[in-house]
Amino acid sequence: MALLILGIILWWGAHLFKRLAPAQRASFGDKGKGLVALLLVLSVILMVLGYRGMDYIHVWAPMPFMVHINNTLMLFALYFTSPGPKKGALFYKMRHPMLTGFKIWAVAHLLVNGDLASVILFGSMLAWAVVEVITINKSEPNWQPNPKGSIAKDAMFFVASIVLLGVIGYIHGLIGPSPFPG
Repeated sequence: MALLILGIILWWGAHLFKRLAPAQRASFGDKGKGLVALLLVLSVILMVLGYRGMDYIHVWAPMPFMVHINNTLMLFALYFTSPGPKKGALFYKMRHPMLTGFKIWAVAHLLVNGDLASVILFGSMLAWAVVEVITINKSEPNWQPNPKGSIAKDAMFFVASIVLLGVIGYIHGLIGPSPFPG
């Protein structure tokens, strides 16, 4: 559990460093981007090792139909993390589409995983995304949406999200449980 918690703390710290300590972050200059990227990669490695290394501790039993809800939510999570919302016509006024997609990803995984490691990992990632939105909104209150794009761009990125869901689902099944029922 220690690796999982350490990875989560590192993830939060690396992401929030720029907003909570802007002068210190600016003092690193462009080298700071590389340092933050390195810390984020390390945090993901620690979270994966910590998550996979934890014993299964039952918290709740997900209902079997939640898999379908999870997969539908994952489709939207992928779409919102794509450039689609910023380049399309449907969601171009949304300020934080990528963080919205991240929150959808976390909720989707909480729906289908009823063990303590999952609650800690996906719950903390959901909380981080909420805190990140609040922090960004406070530090950058003057925001303007991108120009309105086209429905064709929305459709293109939605189709790409469907394809990506299949690819990610296939890889997910190779390294862990298959997200597709059957």
